[in-house]
Amino acid sequence: MDERRIMQERLRVARGETPAELVLRGGRVVNLFSGEVEEVDVAVHDGVVVGLGTYQGRKRVDLKGAYLVPGFIDGHLHVESTLLGPAQLARVLAPRGTSALVADPHEIANVLGLAGVRAMLAASQDLPVSFFFNAPSCVPATHLETAGARLEAADLVGLLDHPRLLGLAEVMNFPGVVAGDPGVLAKVLAFAGRPIDGHAPLLSGPALNAYLAAGPESDHECTLAAEAAEKLRRGMWLMIREGTSAHNLADLLPLVTPASERRCLLVSDDRHPDTLAHHGHLDDILRLAVAQGLTPLTALRLVTLNPARRFGLARRGAVAPGWTADLVVLDDLKDFRVLSTYQAGRLVAAEGQCLHPCATPFPDVARGTMRLGPLSLDSFRVPAAGPRVRVIGLVPGQLITEHLIETTPQVDGWLTADLSRGLARLTVIERHTGSGHAAHGLVKGLGLKGGALASSVAHDSHNLVVAGMDERSMLTAAARVRELGGGLVAALGERVLAELPLPLAGLMSDWELPQVLAALEKLRAASDVFCSHPEPFMPLSFVCLPVIPHLKLTDQGLVDVDAFAPVELFLP
Repeated sequence: MDERRIMQERLRVARGETPAELVLRGGRVVNLFSGEVEEVDVAVHDGVVVGLGTYQGRKRVDLKGAYLVPGFIDGHLHVESTLLGPAQLARVLAPRGTSALVADPHEIANVLGLAGVRAMLAASQDLPVSFFFNAPSCVPATHLETAGARLEAADLVGLLDHPRLLGLAEVMNFPGVVAGDPGVLAKVLAFAGRPIDGHAPLLSGPALNAYLAAGPESDHECTLAAEAAEKLRRGMWLMIREGTSAHNLADLLPLVTPASERRCLLVSDDRHPDTLAHHGHLDDILRLAVAQGLTPLTALRLVTLNPARRFGLARRGAVAPGWTADLVVLDDLKDFRVLSTYQAGRLVAAEGQCLHPCATPFPDVARGTMRLGPLSLDSFRVPAAGPRVRVIGLVPGQLITEHLIETTPQVDGWLTADLSRGLARLTVIERHTGSGHAAHGLVKGLGLKGGALASSVAHDSHNLVVAGMDERSMLTAAARVRELGGGLVAALGERVLAELPLPLAGLMSDWELPQVLAALEKLRAASDVFCSHPEPFMPLSFVCLPVIPHLKLTDQGLVDVDAFAPVELFLP
C-alpha cells in the first residue's frame, strides 16, 4: 500500500467513517501540550494515533480510569553500561514504559571501532524499544589512553545514512574543542545541522562559550547547580542524570522551572542491570523527581516531549493525532507503576512482563576481544620511587574524583596498599593489542580490606582495571578476566570467589537478565567479604576515564584531567 493510500485510510478512521484497529477507552489521557488530563477515547490505526474523542474500534481496551501517557524516551544512555545486549535490555525496559532511547555506542566503538557500532545497530533492530544512536565522537576519548580503534570524521560520515543514526554523541574532548583541535572540529563540522551532544564537566566562562560556539548543545555531566544554571543560560540542553553511580537529580532539579523546563531532560546515562531490575529505568527517575517536588506533567515532558524535540524524533513524545502510538498505561502519576506498554499501537508489555520475543542476536564480531599480554606477579609490583604519592579519591555519588597527595605506603621499597588509610592498589593493563603495557596508582574510598576486583569494563577505552590489596589477589582476578574473554571478577589470594562473564566486547553479557542478576548477587556477596563499598565495580569502571576531573589512571599513566596532561605517580 503506497503512502497516499495509507494516509487516506488513516483519514477515514480519524473522521469516524471506518473503525480503528484499536481504541483505548475509559482512560485519562495526559495532554502534555495543554497540561490537561482528558477523559477521551484514543483511536490507533496503522501504528499511529489518529484521533481523540469517541471512536469505534475493531479492538477495544477498557483502561478503567488509568492514565494514558506517551512512551518514555531516554535521551542519553550507554547500552553497554547495563551489561546487557540490546535484546535483553529491551526485554527489561519495555515493561518499565520505555519506548525509545538515544544511545552513545562509544564503549563498544573503543573496542571494535566501526564494526562495533554496526554490530550494535544490527543487534538493536526488531525490538519492542526503538534504539536510536549518535555516532561516537571520541574513539579514543583522549590521546592519554590506548583504545582498540581510532575513528576520524571520515569514518563517522559513513554512518550518516543509517535511519537510526541521529547525530554526534557526547564530545568528551572538551579541551580539544576549546583549543580548536582540527581532528575534533572536523567531526563536529561533519555533523553540523544534526544534534551534537556535549560533555563538559565544570566548564565555565569563556571556555564554555568557545565550546558552545563550536557546536555541542547539551550536557549530562553537570554536578553543581551553579554550573548547570550557567549552561542553561548559554542555551544548552540540560540532561539531569540519575544513574547507578552518578546521582545528580537532587542537586539539579530546582533548576527546572516554567521558564527552563523546555530545555531539560531526565536521563539515566549509566545504570547497572540490578538497578534496572529492582528500581527501574525512567519510571524510577520520574518517581524520584515527583517525590522531590516536580509536578507530574512537567516530569513527564522531560522524558517524552523534550527528548523527542531535542533529537528531532518527529511526532513522538505525545498522545496526539498523527503521532506515533508509543503509549504507556499508568496506574497513577505518583508511583508511575506501568500497567502496559504499546509500541506503534502493538501491546508489547503488560503487568511487568515483556510480550515480545526479543530474539535479535548480537553479531559474533564482538567475541574474542581480550588481547592481554603475559601476566605475572611482576605485572603488579611497583618500586616506591618517592616519599609522596598521588591518590585518586572517590567521591560518593559522583564520577568526579579528588586529586589527593599522600605519604607513600611502602614495604621494603615496594608500593603497597594501606588499609589504615583506605588506600588500595590500582593497575590498568592494555588489552587491545597484547602489548602488556600497564600503569599503576592508588585509589581511596573503594572500601577494600583485602582481595582484589578486576573488570574489563573501564571507561572509555576499556582496558583491564584491577584494584586490590595484594599482588597475588590482583593477579588471580586479572588472569580470570582474560580466561572469561572479559568480565567482572572478585578474588582473594589464589581463589576466584565470584565472576560475571562479559564475552561481548568484554562489556556485555550474552545471558538473560535472571542469570546476570544471580551472578551480580554472587559478586556482591563475595566482594562484601573484603569490601565495604556497596557497588564497587561501578566506581572502579570510571577511575580510568580521563575526561572527568580531577585525577584518573589509564594504561599510559596518571592523568591530571584539569591540566589534560599526564602526571607522575610519585612526588619528591
